[in-house]
Amino acid sequence: MEQGELSLEQSLGDFERGVELYRICREALDSAEQKVRMLVEKSGESELTEFNEE
Repeated sequence: MEQGELSLEQSLGDFERGVELYRICREALDSAEQKVRMLVEKSGESELTEFNEE
């Protein structure tokens, strides 16, 4: 895309697909986070801690 090998229409189509994939992934992550919160609450824990990969 950055090298200009695609037409404007193809680039826009790829961008739209990327936005859709982002939305799908975001929804999956939000759902997983909600499930984790429910499990933590069921186990009696009252607080979630931030996850750091570092």
